[in-house]
Amino acid sequence: MSGDVAANLATVRNKIGEAAERSGRTAEAVRLVLVTKTVAAERVRQAVRAGQIDLGENKVQEGRRKADGLAGETIRWSMIGHLQSNKVKDVLRFAAEVQSLDRLSLATALEKRLQHLGQGLDVLVQVNTSNEASKYGLAPDEVPAFLKALQAFDALRPRGFMTLARFTPDVAEVRRCFRVLRSIRDKAVLDAPQGAALAGLSMGMSGDYEVAIEEGATIVRVGQAVFGPRPLPDSYYWPDLAMTAGGS
Repeated sequence: MSGDVAANLATVRNKIGEAAERSGRTAEAVRLVLVTKTVAAERVRQAVRAGQIDLGENKVQEGRRKADGLAGETIRWSMIGHLQSNKVKDVLRFAAEVQSLDRLSLATALEKRLQHLGQGLDVLVQVNTSNEASKYGLAPDEVPAFLKALQAFDALRPRGFMTLARFTPDVAEVRRCFRVLRSIRDKAVLDAPQGAALAGLSMGMSGDYEVAIEEGATIVRVGQAVFGPRPLPDSYYWPDLAMTAGGS
């Protein structure tokens, strides 16, 4: 992999387009959220200057610092990692979207702060499609009741779902995870109160985003394929969240 961020970004975009074509869609049907965790702001700026607008962060404090460091650039930040309710005030200072809504207590905290600010927020419901205890997210059978409960939150705009496939070289198992989320989405669009607004599918990271697109992803979360491998594993940076980060 080249160390040239702009070149790597172009390669990823080309692969997104090719995978979208294989799934009968255009490249424009898939939104790339570039994951910037552990990447210095100036290196991220290279991607922004190459036309990348959507950026994603896993940790609130790092996201705030990076947003401050990139102030003045045209950027839309997404929170893609597990979000603690006591960090809601901070996350809303930079994020326009939260992809990791996984419990009503978090919805309540977000709603309270958003009402205070007079703002709305796009959210994705995180689902644990791999049934791993190490991952956050609702169990698939919990989703319908959760979507009904979300009707009570006026400031939250549910736009679909997010998942992390099982980390495995078994492509069939990875596809299974993505197909579970697509099935949940398809059913929700027909049956849930929010209906067609739930069309979004955020799934796929650096190692599996092409497979995710083939299975219907409308959002992919890619970092290392553009910025290169991190110097140390995720477990070094976040030992309590080694397998729960929202994108890579």
